[in-house]
Amino acid sequence: MRNRISGIAVACSVAALLGATGTASALEIAMVHSNAAAQSDQRTKAGFEAWIEENGKTDWNVSYLDSGGSGEATASNIQDAASRGVDAIVMTMADLRASRAALDAAKAANIPVFAADSGYVEGIVVDVTTNNWAMSSDVSVYLLDQMGGEGNLVFFRMAEHHGTRKRGDVMASVLKEYPGVKVLAEHNIDYNAFFEDTSRTMEDYAARFGADIDAVWAPWDEPAQAVVNVLNAQGLTDVKVIGIDGHPQAVAEVCKPESQMIATVGQPFEKMGGQIAEWIQAIVVDGKPAAEVIPTKTVYMDAPLITKQNCQEFLQ
Repeated sequence: MRNRISGIAVACSVAALLGATGTASALEIAMVHSNAAAQSDQRTKAGFEAWIEENGKTDWNVSYLDSGGSGEATASNIQDAASRGVDAIVMTMADLRASRAALDAAKAANIPVFAADSGYVEGIVVDVTTNNWAMSSDVSVYLLDQMGGEGNLVFFRMAEHHGTRKRGDVMASVLKEYPGVKVLAEHNIDYNAFFEDTSRTMEDYAARFGADIDAVWAPWDEPAQAVVNVLNAQGLTDVKVIGIDGHPQAVAEVCKPESQMIATVGQPFEKMGGQIAEWIQAIVVDGKPAAEVIPTKTVYMDAPLITKQNCQEFLQ
């Protein structure tokens, strides 16, 4: 088995997971995770597997490849799947800008590539996602309004993923309309160790700025939770924090009346995984033209703003 950086962290069969055996006509699928430690990847995988189980696809064999947050490893994993001659490749939360040659290899082998929240690039069939500009607009304006349009902000960004990059860019644009808000510090999160990096960085900011921090903008939920943990450890309770993704733990955190986390945005990752499985059935198994099945190269799903006022509706 290859090590985590070079590619395959887990290789297992969905048929085995469901207690069934494959057949000679089994469909071979490779799911390439940008970072299997991220809840977004895990939830998309769960939705994909749920669709397979609910529809009795016991002859679908899925191998899982973890890229560990590395664009280079993502490209290597796509190349690996293409060289194995799988029937379809599924990408989750990947930065595909460094994968041009690997995608070309998949195309040359007539292997369709489907993506979840990875940004559309030439060489894939479709990217199913949410509107990152809209999500950031919703939650960023909400945070700044909750600040009363003034105060000191810590701004965490992550430019290596299309979605978090877009969210950060929107926040930067919105900030121009809030001259009373000062950015105390800005940091680009290391995606290879996002929770640890956010925690270490926030500990430094808490030591440097202390009670001067009024709010923290985080590009997704797990860094937001890392920030909340640090704030609690430092006794900084009067700080407003937002995330994006709507993971169950984040929704529960928002629902705590005393928590610093005031909002997130609920992304339907399970639905993304299930939708890709449905497309694979229609296009790869049933042989329908992709243009007939999928309306556009990028398909957007709804993502509601979740605050302390409505969070009970989204608790799991």
